[in-house]
Amino acid sequence: MRLEIKSTDRIGISQEILSAFAKQSWNLKAVEVSACYTFVHLDHDSLSLQDISDSLRAVIGIISITEVALLPIEQRENHLQALLNRIPDPIIDISNQGIILAVNSATHKLIQKNNNEHVITGLPIEKFIEQKYQNLLSDKATTHSLVFNGKTYLADITPVVSEHKQVTGAMITLRSMKAIGRQLSLMQTHQEQGLDNIIGNSASIVLVKEQSARFAKLDLPVLISGETGTGKELIARALHQLSNRAKAPFLAINCAALPESLLESELFGYSAGAFTGAKKSGKPGLIELAEGGSIFLDEIAEMSTYLQAKLLRFLQDFSYRRVGGTKELHANVRIISASHQNLAQLITEKLFREDLYYRVNVLNLALPALRERTGDIQLLASYFINNAVKQVKQVVEPAIDQLKLTADALLLLQAYHWPGNIRQLQNVLFSVVALNTSEVIDAQEIEQALTKFSQVSTAAHSETSIDVSTEQTIKDWSSAQAGFEKQLLSQLYPLFPTTRKLAQRLKVSHNKIAMKLRKYHIASQIK
Repeated sequence: MRLEIKSTDRIGISQEILSAFAKQSWNLKAVEVSACYTFVHLDHDSLSLQDISDSLRAVIGIISITEVALLPIEQRENHLQALLNRIPDPIIDISNQGIILAVNSATHKLIQKNNNEHVITGLPIEKFIEQKYQNLLSDKATTHSLVFNGKTYLADITPVVSEHKQVTGAMITLRSMKAIGRQLSLMQTHQEQGLDNIIGNSASIVLVKEQSARFAKLDLPVLISGETGTGKELIARALHQLSNRAKAPFLAINCAALPESLLESELFGYSAGAFTGAKKSGKPGLIELAEGGSIFLDEIAEMSTYLQAKLLRFLQDFSYRRVGGTKELHANVRIISASHQNLAQLITEKLFREDLYYRVNVLNLALPALRERTGDIQLLASYFINNAVKQVKQVVEPAIDQLKLTADALLLLQAYHWPGNIRQLQNVLFSVVALNTSEVIDAQEIEQALTKFSQVSTAAHSETSIDVSTEQTIKDWSSAQAGFEKQLLSQLYPLFPTTRKLAQRLKVSHNKIAMKLRKYHIASQIK
């Protein structure tokens, strides 16, 4: 029986109440005292309120005696436990001796899943972890990589400090690698990206969409090939979103952006003290964080042969070790890789492992260059212009939904060779929109924007054509010179669409340009 005894605020009244109960030899389980109130828990089933009232008749100052369901401290504990149980992450409260004082329901489920333990409180924390509990006690909040109940978690450890600044225990919150991976995935992209985000209705891009939809359902490695700027990561995200792994993390890393040692630790993680400057608690890698999801290895050809061998080892049975670690870990992830280089050529040059090529190239998607799908340029241009208008917050009349391309401007975009593909198209249009002050985008504005890229792209393509030329493709000096002239004029004529402008750009006579354009059938009409 739990009682609320209301009384006057008199010194010693609570002691008199307890003395009266002691005279009756009633078992007192709990007592809680506050101003004007004494709460007691009597372990006696046959007692009535009248019995209690009779026993306290001699105590002066009693106002009322009421039976209650819970003592105030029990009610607070119930509410606190309900609050903790609402938190999906496992929470464990330990003493400074490493004894579990309290847990939430998520911890109960986690432990009882692999153990027969029904009562967890009172057990030592070391029963469930692989390290000494003293490592968890500190006067500052810390984060550790912690193996709990046989599974790796990221543990946020908050010290419990007394009034005298002494650490009396710690509150441990366990976060699963999958949950952290999902958060990291959301940081990489703020919106889901599926096949609907791939703009275009040309035959080549429709084929890519159809293949992607089929490959997404097959839980096998995919290799995406294509030039820089063709949207390889967009396809990779679409493959993930359409797969059974869609709710799990999608994590991407550019293999060309990091040195070998850093790329290894980013992919596989590292153990405590693996190298100078490493975190004492170690660090999980992307493979660990992407558990159940997908990893996109962009520019996989840039991997060193050492890392290629380690990746191959992982793809054989999906087991790996952290850098500096001894424990064998296992991950359930799908590998999607991409490269703009010719991997077959790299294999012959001993720069890419042939056995790894067959592992990552189980399914293959080849993305077309933008110059091979010029019919999609109008759709892409409209989309990029609309986005650019929103980003630069350009003021347009209410009747106008977006800036419009003139027919000549669209023809100029379609005639350009786009060495940077879709990424270059997006950047060019953003530049045009940012500088535009009218309601339309004309050919002159497009020409001015493209001119910035003409010198770089011309030099790059010229060097490429010389590098790939061989004895079999060059018959003699005249044919080589003619090939260079044709390529140069084909690239520059869309930017300078009159013979006078092109002649001025190349610093030659108008007649010479007109003659060469006719010779190579680059322009059907010369003005």
